[in-house]
Amino acid sequence: MVSLETPVCEFDLPAPGFSLPGVDGKIWSLDDCFGENGLLVMFICNHCPYVKAIRDRLIRDTRELLDFGIRSVAIMSNDPADYPEDGFENMKRVAEEYQYPFPYLFDEDQSVAKEFGAVCTPDFFGYNADRGLQYRGRLDASRKEPAAADARRDLFEAMRLVAETGEGPREQIPSMGCSIKWRG
Repeated sequence: MVSLETPVCEFDLPAPGFSLPGVDGKIWSLDDCFGENGLLVMFICNHCPYVKAIRDRLIRDTRELLDFGIRSVAIMSNDPADYPEDGFENMKRVAEEYQYPFPYLFDEDQSVAKEFGAVCTPDFFGYNADRGLQYRGRLDASRKEPAAADARRDLFEAMRLVAETGEGPREQIPSMGCSIKWRG
């Protein structure tokens, strides 16, 4: 397992388009996912200990961001041939078990992860209503274990700021996680 950190935010970089199958049986596009005040695109998977450590907080924060007009979408880009736990049927099971409040999409050919420049799970891309990148940081201080219950909610605070002002914080701490499992 290789741990990586995300690059710094390239402010106002446009959100790449996509059309991906969701665990709900629908095909989702970037337009389908956007909220009134922005969109949080999350590259996650089922097996990664970094994702597992934040899953409950991620669900909490994405639910609360809906109140600010920020919708979220999760994309799984790992190669399930090497990581069966990340396969589509398991994606369905996990999304149902945890009642994900966002679409969970499968990037089978990994083209969307490459287009976004995703490097790890979790990797967060926060966009404003104008579809410009405003956040590329961590959820909170969690690593392979959850951070303290009172840890600063970096991602939530940043996306609330995006909803209120259209701009993300200039200071951002990178997300850290397992490398995306690229096809051979």
